[in-house]
Amino acid sequence: MADKPSTGELFGVPYNFERPSIGRMLSSYWKPDEGMLVEKPFGIGYTLNLANWRSWIVLAVAGALLWHERKGQEQTMAAEDAPVEVVVDDD
Repeated sequence: MADKPSTGELFGVPYNFERPSIGRMLSSYWKPDEGMLVEKPFGIGYTLNLANWRSWIVLAVAGALLWHERKGQEQTMAAEDAPVEVVVDDD
C-alpha cells in the first residue's frame, strides 16, 4: 500500500501532518519576509505571522473584544444578583 503524503494542499488549503519540532514551530510563527498569514506548522490551514505588524493589530482587536465580552458578562451577573423591587398598585 502506498504511503499517503503528510504535507501538501487540498483545494488550495495547505496541510502538514509531519511530527512537529520546536524549531519548526518557532520559525513558522516568525517569518519577516512573508505576509500576515503563513502556513501552520502542524494541522490544516493558516496562522498569523507574528513578524507582521498587521497580526499584532488583529490580536489586539481580538483581545479587546474578549475583554469587552467578559466585562459585559460580569455586569449582567451582578445585575441578576441584585434584589428586585415589585410595586403592586391596588386600586
